[in-house]
Amino acid sequence: MAVKIRLTRKGKKKKPFYRIVAADTRMPRDGRYIELLGTYNPLVQPAVVELEKDRILEWLKTGAQVSDTVGDILRKAGIPQQLKQAG
Repeated sequence: MAVKIRLTRKGKKKKPFYRIVAADTRMPRDGRYIELLGTYNPLVQPAVVELEKDRILEWLKTGAQVSDTVGDILRKAGIPQQLKQAG
C-alpha cells in the first residue's frame, strides 16, 4: 500500500478549507484516509496551518510520499530540517 500525505478539500463553495491527511494513493481526493495530520486555511491572511509534526515525521520515516502543495507547506513549517536532524 502506497501512502501519500496530501490535502482533502472541505468547506463550502468558494470557501475552501483543507485537511492534511495520510491516505492510500488509490483513494479519491476527498475519500477515505488513514490519519488526519493537520489543517490548512488559505482564506485568512496569513494562512493558518496546524500540523501534528511528530505524526508527520513518523509517516515520512516510514516512506510516505508528499504531494507538491503539502511539501511547500511542510517546508515553510521546517519539517524537512527536523527530519534531517532526527536521523
